[in-house]
Amino acid sequence: MRVFKSLCLAVVLVLGFTSCKNETKPEVKTVAIEVDEKDVAKTLDPNASYAKVEFGIDGMTCAMGCAKTIEKKMAKMEGVKSAKVDFDKRLAMVEYDEAKVSPESLEETVTSVADIYKVKDIKKVEVFGSDKKTCKADCKMKCCTGDAKNDKEACMQDCKKACCKQEKSA
Repeated sequence: MRVFKSLCLAVVLVLGFTSCKNETKPEVKTVAIEVDEKDVAKTLDPNASYAKVEFGIDGMTCAMGCAKTIEKKMAKMEGVKSAKVDFDKRLAMVEYDEAKVSPESLEETVTSVADIYKVKDIKKVEVFGSDKKTCKADCKMKCCTGDAKNDKEACMQDCKKACCKQEKSA
């Protein structure tokens, strides 16, 4: 009986040592999905009427998880030319084919990502908020940049920008 107990103990120890190997961690693979602009250009209808909308998104908690997920989901919609989500401003900017996409379908797409996301203040725009330039950046004349006084006075009469009009009165 003593031999049997010793044999059982040896088997248990051998099994214990052989089954407790170094812990292997699961392999994590990151796959980057790149969309070729040529492929996008092929799927866009050149005769389509494109509209631009901006809207706020409430409920986002992070730039990489929330904002990028929503951005990718909208960009994959048929008829969407471009989609950008600015996490800091909590703002989405989408350009889309009016025949294939509506503001309501964009809202459904955002809320389908997760129940916590809420769309607010959808409005059509001519130029996205981040594309708007300041007067001084938009007007390349020296009158708006404040360079030499003679140049400033000479071009003020040609400049039709509001910043130059303000400077004329000053």
